[in-house]
Amino acid sequence: MNYVLFDDNSRNNLLPLTFTRPVADIRVGILTIREKWERMLGKTTSTLTEDYLSKKYPLAQKKDTILINGSVLPTPELVAKIQSLSQNELLMTEDCIISQFIDAEDLENTLDQENENITQVKVTDCFGRISYPWDIFSMNGKAIISDFELITSGRKSQPLSKSNSLIGNGRLFIEEGAKIEGAILNTETGPIYIGKDAEIMEGSVIRGPFALCEHAVIKMSAKIYGPTTVGPYSKVGGELNNVVIFAYSNKAHDGFLGNSVIGEWCNLGADTNTSNLKNTYDEVKVWNYPSRTFIPSGLQFCGLIMGDHSKCAINTGFNTGTVVGVSANIFGAGLQRNFIASFSWGGTAGFTHYDVDKAVDVARLVYNRRKLEFNSYDEEILRHVAKLTRDNVRR
Repeated sequence: MNYVLFDDNSRNNLLPLTFTRPVADIRVGILTIREKWERMLGKTTSTLTEDYLSKKYPLAQKKDTILINGSVLPTPELVAKIQSLSQNELLMTEDCIISQFIDAEDLENTLDQENENITQVKVTDCFGRISYPWDIFSMNGKAIISDFELITSGRKSQPLSKSNSLIGNGRLFIEEGAKIEGAILNTETGPIYIGKDAEIMEGSVIRGPFALCEHAVIKMSAKIYGPTTVGPYSKVGGELNNVVIFAYSNKAHDGFLGNSVIGEWCNLGADTNTSNLKNTYDEVKVWNYPSRTFIPSGLQFCGLIMGDHSKCAINTGFNTGTVVGVSANIFGAGLQRNFIASFSWGGTAGFTHYDVDKAVDVARLVYNRRKLEFNSYDEEILRHVAKLTRDNVRR
């Protein structure tokens, strides 16, 4: 069976995080959505997404294909329903297409609810779904718990060094090669997962639910409140509360980051601080790309949403509910505006356009620093996002 994860309308609401990836490659919990599906299905997947992303995330077209909504978080029950679909059956809730079994190689005319050859199978909405960026940190606690069970079931953890202090009888799992010395780990509030070759330096205090993915690092004396995820190869210091950081990003110094999502290849300068609560305690409104305005989040606590490759200088202050696009470079004293478009260069004194050639050069240097190749696919995506967003820079 050919399994394909597709982007639905939530893709636009999830910008800027989905400028550079399909929805299924968003990390929530320990794993990305794609990794969750592939583990539960026991199969690899491909992607039906925007044309400019398709070279990096190609689509495998075969005769018997099951399409799955990439914004949906899998459960064993949902996987069983999908695997039991017959040809031309469409699994859906009242307002969401979940999956469809098609028997044709041409996927262009799929997901058509009005097609008379399609049989609709209705289910109740009994699963998680990522529809807006703030759903990522809001659902992160349950996702960590679910992923923890999925990853660790039937396996034995590496031992915890006696130099550490473990509080509670909760679940702790340490993968091979991980280093933890002189830390305080509290599992009373949720499980703690430490990935392969990750490191927690001395003096750090961590409360679950918490996930430190492979090769990630917690710097000395960090204070981390769950539910928080630090993605692969990322480095974190200071104070975090309910944060999801994707891969290869750094917040390596002091400063507070709360109720936030940070994309890949981002860097937060020393003493960067994010407000996650308005002085008035009002509901936080957040920039929405499709409507080109600020919309209610339904949350009292919401911090920073930052797209891939964006960076900020030392002592940067972010307002409550700030959205930063892709490859922005931010600096300057005072609180920044609460929407900063992709390829913006500047700060409180105003913005100019960040030259895409320079941005590509920087990205290549950053990849090389991690001994990775910034290839032509990565460059094409970055240039396409620059083209899409240049007219949206607010000066």
